[in-house]
Amino acid sequence: MPELPEVETIVRSLVPKLIGLQIRSFKVLYPPLLREKSPGLMTKLKGKKICSVRRRGKMILIDCEGDTSLLVHLKMTGMFLFSWAEEPADKHTHFILSFENRKRELRFRDVRKFGFISCFRTAEASSVDELRSLGPEPLEIGLASFQELFQARKSRLKSLLLNQNFLAGIGNIYADEILFQARLHPLTPASRLRQVELKRLHGAMRDVLGRAIACQGSTIRDYRNAVGQEGGFQCFHQVYGREGLACTICGRVIRRLRLSGRSTFFCPGCQKKKRGRSLRGHLISELSFFKHS
Repeated sequence: MPELPEVETIVRSLVPKLIGLQIRSFKVLYPPLLREKSPGLMTKLKGKKICSVRRRGKMILIDCEGDTSLLVHLKMTGMFLFSWAEEPADKHTHFILSFENRKRELRFRDVRKFGFISCFRTAEASSVDELRSLGPEPLEIGLASFQELFQARKSRLKSLLLNQNFLAGIGNIYADEILFQARLHPLTPASRLRQVELKRLHGAMRDVLGRAIACQGSTIRDYRNAVGQEGGFQCFHQVYGREGLACTICGRVIRRLRLSGRSTFFCPGCQKKKRGRSLRGHLISELSFFKHS
C-alpha cells in the first residue's frame, strides 16, 4: 500500500498538472469504487476548476471550485496516471477525469479494486468519516506533542506507528525503517520508552520520511507516481524485505516476525528488546490483542 512518502510524491506530481484545469467530465467505470457521501454531489464537478491537490495521511484530496472535493484512497494497488484521451482504457481503469482544452485525461487504475473515491463538501472535511479520526501528520508534529502522544500508551511501538488514529500516513515499510534507525525493537511497549528514546524516535521518523520523499517513495511492486516514474528509496532500505541478509551496521542477520498478519523486519543486534517478557511473550500478547479487538 502506498504510504506517506508515495502519496506525497503522487500529490507533488499532480499539482503542476491539475491546478487551474477545468473539469469537462468524469466517468465511473467501476461503480463500487465510489463511496457516496452526498448522492449527486459529484455531478457538480463538471465545469469546476481544480483549486488544490493535497495529502492527508495516505489519502489524496482534490479541492475544486464550488466547495466540492474528491477524496481518493489508493489502498493496495491504486494509482493515478495521465493518458491520451484516444488511448483505450484497460480493464483495471475504474475512474477517468477529462478536462477542457486538454488532450490528456487523468485515470485511476487499481488492479486489486480495494481503492475508493468519495466526494464531499470541502468545508465539511473535518466531519468526513475517513478524515475526522486521523492522527497528527508525522512531518508536522513537534517533539513535545509527539512525546505527549505516548503518555499512558501500552501498545507495542510497531502497532502504534501503524495506527492511523495515532499518526497518519505511516505504514509497514516506514514503520520498520523508522524503528531501525531509532534502534528500538518493534515489540517494545510504548510505555517503557524514556524521553531520550522518544526524541530519537521522533528524529528518525522525520529523517526516514523526508529521505523517502526525496527519493520519490519506494517501489516494491506496483507503485508509480502520476507520470509513471518509480520510486528509489527501496535501494536504501535497511531492514524492510531484507530477512536473512546482514545488517549494514552491526552485521547481524535481519530477522522477520509476523505481527497482526504483517511481516515485521528488524535487526536483533541494533534493535535489542528491553528486558522483561520474552519476545515470544510479546508476540503472543500482541496477536491476542488483535484477535479480540
